[in-house]
Amino acid sequence: MCGDCGYQASMTAGTIFENSHRSLLLWFRAMWWLTSLKTGASALGLQRVLGLGSYKTAWTWLQKLRRAMVRPGREKLSGRVEVDETYLGARESAVHGRKTQKKALVVVAAEEDGERIGRIRMRRIQDASADNLLRFIEEEITPGSIVHTDGWQGYADVKKKSYCHEVTILKENDNPASELLPRVHHVIGLLKTWLAGTLHDGISHEHLDYYLDEFTFRSNRRTSASRGKLFYRLVQQAVQVDPVPYHTLVKHVRNRRIHNHNI
Repeated sequence: MCGDCGYQASMTAGTIFENSHRSLLLWFRAMWWLTSLKTGASALGLQRVLGLGSYKTAWTWLQKLRRAMVRPGREKLSGRVEVDETYLGARESAVHGRKTQKKALVVVAAEEDGERIGRIRMRRIQDASADNLLRFIEEEITPGSIVHTDGWQGYADVKKKSYCHEVTILKENDNPASELLPRVHHVIGLLKTWLAGTLHDGISHEHLDYYLDEFTFRSNRRTSASRGKLFYRLVQQAVQVDPVPYHTLVKHVRNRRIHNHNI
């Protein structure tokens, strides 16, 4: 309550908990369960664990928590970074190159940390055009970094964007792409395995972005010795992102579905 005017406001106003009729203790239990899982979380699983009477409530909570997994103003990747794309979805016939009809196209970046993988970023994009790929690189990688890609023409102007561009022409090498760009391809393999276990290969384009956010959140904190730190980080970020009411979630999904249909 404001001491001057007497205006009353909830402590959860302006957070993802805004207007929730459930206790924060139940929210914290949901967040602990979510961050304790090594695999992806499902709304049905959350409903069972918390004893929620509504699947809709469990689905809404998970959607809100996934949005909180992206920290506002997070640092960009830096150093040496591998970048490549991958398709998610069922096999398509009569489709060649980087074209797709129904699959989701995802661009992935992985920092080099010696022989290991550092932090990662990923994003669903409409196509593998230079506009989409360069926008992703500029928004996710610090200028001056070394960006390592294959010879796809969409990356041709990377060096013009204040980056050092290292190119490996896959067709000119006998080694597979998984050895020439090992870190990003390892991340892609883990992503596909994770999604298959979480979604059972049922990729929904309008929801995919938030599963990518969850995978990135888990991957970038995979070396944490304490699962409690993931919980703590999620709590921190949950009060930094704007509230997202259910009707906004549904409207956002509907609009994205219409947009994808019109592409």
